[in-house]
Amino acid sequence: MDMEVRDYELDCEQIVNNANYLHYMEHTRHKFCKDAGLPFIEMHNRGIDAVVRKIEIEYKSSLRGGDSFLSCLRLERKGPRFIFHQDIIKNNGEVCAEAVVTVVVLQNGKLSRGDELAALFAKYI
Repeated sequence: MDMEVRDYELDCEQIVNNANYLHYMEHTRHKFCKDAGLPFIEMHNRGIDAVVRKIEIEYKSSLRGGDSFLSCLRLERKGPRFIFHQDIIKNNGEVCAEAVVTVVVLQNGKLSRGDELAALFAKYI
């Protein structure tokens, strides 16, 4: 997903504040769900909530004001967990951040195996 740094995402050092990388990655996961055929709000309206259980992130280099970048993801499944491998990469190829995001699925408020999402994401896993 192509994205661009916005001025209000910068801290006093004129680099992107670390929390914004999590926002970029979340937006990318939501867009992924929509493109796969189930927008996040529709998922919730069906009683399915994909919730982040854990995020491991490594910051490699800083994004700065005006930078354009790619927010990338790759998906795998381990039992009931969906594991998103996400990277933020500047258009020049420089890696800014790498993350592993573990997501679990609640079905009507109860932990589930996420089989409905697994079927929807089958071609990506």
